[in-house]
Amino acid sequence: MNPPCARCKKTVYPVEKFNCLDKVWHKACFTCEVCNLKLTMKTYKGYNKLPYCNTHYPTTKFTQVADTPENKRLANQTKQQSDLVYRKDREEALKHFTQASDSVATRQAQQAGKLASNIGYQSAPHEVEGHRPPPQSYNPPQPSYNPPQPSYNPPPPQSYQPPAPQPSYQPPPPQPSYNPPPPAPAPSGPRWTAVYDYAAADDDEVSFQEGDHIIDAEVIDDGWMEGTVERTGQRGMLPSNYVEKV
Repeated sequence: MNPPCARCKKTVYPVEKFNCLDKVWHKACFTCEVCNLKLTMKTYKGYNKLPYCNTHYPTTKFTQVADTPENKRLANQTKQQSDLVYRKDREEALKHFTQASDSVATRQAQQAGKLASNIGYQSAPHEVEGHRPPPQSYNPPQPSYNPPQPSYNPPPPQSYQPPAPQPSYQPPPPQPSYNPPPPAPAPSGPRWTAVYDYAAADDDEVSFQEGDHIIDAEVIDDGWMEGTVERTGQRGMLPSNYVEKV
């Protein structure tokens, strides 16, 4: 008896049977649970034995904790403790700090230094009133340029040698002998022969005729396999009950 489809609950016949996620589906019914995108064996992702596409595959999400009154109370208590520690450390640091007062002796020393600086500056010769330095005569420098002497030595004459005569006829180079390419290696592995004609119903399937040979076949499940049609060279999915092993 043919089992029902996991999506539409209708009977699934062997031609359109699709086994996946421990269930039986129609090929057209094997779609994403959210967007109904048609899926294949290579594009689906299973979650709780249901197919999903890559975009709508269920993932775990972060849940943010609400700011409850208890959390606010703990945050305020932590802030108060931090302020108390800061004030205690500041008072301990200020105990070792001594402020210098502006005493009379300090002012006298500053005034004495200022007067000494003014006296030293005013006693300079170029600043004393009525004193002028004697003028100095200016002698411009004399140019001492000596132009370089030419030192060119012409090369000795060379004797002329005529080029050697070239032969008028040159034989063509030998052509390589033709080597035919080696024959393509025969496909390895078991071979299958189609016992019925089949027309592809999807992009990932291949069509074949009765008597065609299937090579490089790989059985996926009890209803489908993947292989290459030797006559056309196309590779894809095909029902395993339409072929038999040679």
